[in-house]
Amino acid sequence: MKKRQIPPATASKGERPLPSNPTPTPQEIPTTPLNSSLQLGNGKRSLAWHVAPNLIVSFKYAWAGLSYAFKTQRNFRIHVFIGIVAVGMGIFLRVTRVEMAALALTSGAVLSMELLNTAIESVVDLLVQQNYHELAKIAKDCAAGAVLVSAFVALMVAVFILLPPLLALIQQMAIAP
Repeated sequence: MKKRQIPPATASKGERPLPSNPTPTPQEIPTTPLNSSLQLGNGKRSLAWHVAPNLIVSFKYAWAGLSYAFKTQRNFRIHVFIGIVAVGMGIFLRVTRVEMAALALTSGAVLSMELLNTAIESVVDLLVQQNYHELAKIAKDCAAGAVLVSAFVALMVAVFILLPPLLALIQQMAIAP
């Protein structure tokens, strides 16, 4: 079976041309074990590509991912704090269940996007190592953009839900000394 020839991508003026196949195939990715400087965590998961043997182990892996993001990603911690504040204000202001669900869902979406962003950045860093590649930049920028979009939507939802009862409470406090 013949492989179809695809012309190499052309670069803008003054840039190096992009390789014809910037994404490595599984055969091109080195299969040697990671050296100790690249291993994270406790090192008990050397065969990370294996499927978890049961649900409890799957939850442990998921918790390890959340823990890693919380320990290493400043923006994840900021979004956790903002989400807790938003849900706490919803409870304090006694918003409806539907409004509380909207606050929780949008906060959860932001945290999920942060986790995906961290995963994408980690994989891109693993693949390009210390070398600059325009496609790596695009992948990382797009992942960060997804977080930004979700955070903006969550902010708008929080403003629409929390601002009216907050203003009513402030007005009520100003009238009744």
